[in-house]
Amino acid sequence: MEWSREPYKSHKELEVYKKAFEAAMQIFELSKQFPIEERYSLTDQIRRSSRSVCANFAEAWRKRRYEAAFIAKLNDCEAEAAETQTWIEFAVRCNYIKTETDREIYRTYNQVLAGLVSMINNPSPWLMKH
Repeated sequence: MEWSREPYKSHKELEVYKKAFEAAMQIFELSKQFPIEERYSLTDQIRRSSRSVCANFAEAWRKRRYEAAFIAKLNDCEAEAAETQTWIEFAVRCNYIKTETDREIYRTYNQVLAGLVSMINNPSPWLMKH
């Protein structure tokens, strides 16, 4: 995955966001097949956490004027991505998601996490210049 630091106009142009968004949409589609009794637990939680990665990334992008605020929001993204991976594990163990699909989504979240950690560890290129 390429994490270039060219000037971007929108967070939506970044590969980390694109991957997180597509993974969240894939989870949404897969979770439609979860049992009805999971509606207010696993289904709701996995959808919320996967979407939250994207929402927090959008917030982080708008907070690039302030390094600490930017990093804090990226940390929120990282936590939500890790939470999503945990819900994926539960879905697999409950036989709601096939193992092959799980591996694909899990790999995507590992890529998202790698991108987020890279940005957290080296935020300077992403910050807005004053």
